[in-house]
Amino acid sequence: MTIHITKCMFEDINLLQDISVETFTETFENHNSPKNMKVYLEKAFNIKQLEMELSNHCSEFFFVYMNNEVAGYLKVNINDAQNEDMGDESLEMERIYIRSRFQRHGLGKCLLNKAIEVAMERSKKKIWLGVWENNDHAIAFYKKKGFVQTGVHSFFMGSDEQTDIIMTRTL
Repeated sequence: MTIHITKCMFEDINLLQDISVETFTETFENHNSPKNMKVYLEKAFNIKQLEMELSNHCSEFFFVYMNNEVAGYLKVNINDAQNEDMGDESLEMERIYIRSRFQRHGLGKCLLNKAIEVAMERSKKKIWLGVWENNDHAIAFYKKKGFVQTGVHSFFMGSDEQTDIIMTRTL
């Protein structure tokens, strides 16, 4: 099994969109109404939105490959691209998305390590993320990796207001 990570480039936007929709749907469709899923997917992962995110110099995307196939991706944000005002010393891991058939192969850990590497390169002192309060598997993973709950914020899935737990790790 070979694993490698590459930076997602603007010309990768269609692949980024496909993986975003696929992984988000796999993870959350059983917990949300079809209407709310549709509204969210169309808003969050339309080409114009992804172009804007890819063009933001305070955000970066990285694909993770397993055996030369794209298995998922990471999105990190710094400065004003962060979804919460966590200060200039913080890096947000906005997305760690792994396709279901590639889960449980250590790819989430690889992407987390990439996020930590990016944070260290940019002299950040903290790394943080928001995770849905009912995503027990992800919460357990982040706790195991040294993250602690430091707050909560709202996440809107269409018209449904949900709660994300904010988890932070000091570097």
